[in-house]
Amino acid sequence: MKTLIVSAKADNAIQHALKILNNGGLVAFPTDTVYGVGALAFDGKAIESIYIAKDRPIEKAIPILIADAEDMDKVGKNIPAVAREIAKRFFPGPLTCIIPKQLTLPSAVSATSTVGVRVPDHDVARALLHAAGPMAVTSANISGQPSPSTTEEVFAQLNGRIELIIDGGKTSGGVPSTVVDCTTDELKILREGPISLEEIRKKLSSPI
Repeated sequence: MKTLIVSAKADNAIQHALKILNNGGLVAFPTDTVYGVGALAFDGKAIESIYIAKDRPIEKAIPILIADAEDMDKVGKNIPAVAREIAKRFFPGPLTCIIPKQLTLPSAVSATSTVGVRVPDHDVARALLHAAGPMAVTSANISGQPSPSTTEEVFAQLNGRIELIIDGGKTSGGVPSTVVDCTTDELKILREGPISLEEIRKKLSSPI
């Protein structure tokens, strides 16, 4: 497989990516944290190929990226009020909420009853998500290796394993998102990231 690199500024970048995704392929692209590699959220076979491309353990769930907070209902069900409140205050941004998942999501996304969801604060990522709909996305690296902040770092690890990389320059974050469990009354950080539990609680207790 040949891995193509296309500039995010190219007129056909999103349409090219969309064609690959609709054919079950994988696309890497910049987000506000690191470069991610993803497939359409409801394409189970394509999501399985993410695990193969990354040498990723199959038991590790893959989060869903969405274009807007309103899209949570496309991938989640019985969404807790606290998750909606967090989405209102932190989306778009480097925060992933764990919520109960829609039964129509492939088991390749998550073998449990929950799924992680977030809205990236990045124009290229959101343009792709607006065009493609929800995507299963994880960092564009070989599992266990450093998360990439540039196209060159993605290419060095995933060349020949994915179809396309959208080059949007160096990502500004460089650190994967904070993951917070929103399925219980007591919020719990599952992965430390740019946003602390203290910051989440502080914003939730203050008026918008």
